Amino acid sequence: QVQLVESGGGLVQAGGSLRLSCAASGRTFSVHGMGWFRQDPGKEREFVAAISWIGGATYYADSVKGRFTISRDNAKNTLYLQMNSLKPEDTAVYFCAAGPTVGVYSRAYDYWGQGTQVTVSS
Repeated sequence: QVQLVESGGGLVQAGGSLRLSCAASGRTFSVHGMGWFRQDPGKEREFVAAISWIGGATYYADSVKGRFTISRDNAKNTLYLQMNSLKPEDTAVYFCAAGPTVGVYSRAYDYWGQGTQVTVSS
């Protein structure tokens, strides 16, 4: 119903920056909230940031506050995550998510992208 495709992941040195993108397509009319989650093998998926698609209200995990910025381009149906001052702890597969509401838990979202790998070396 809704397709999400992440891009922009890669290798970066600690302290560096990276920008992730998530292109949404399909039946996006019901999407009012989008967010980013991340996960490493053997760990639970954790919330990173979220945004209200219309109003633009943003939410961040404490671990990324002041370093990451979530934004969206409504005309392009694209979500972004600007990541600055990256740390090795930020290494994970980053997933884009969309749903009828905005939230900080996985259950708030119905659609998920395939993920993009972010690796931060020390």
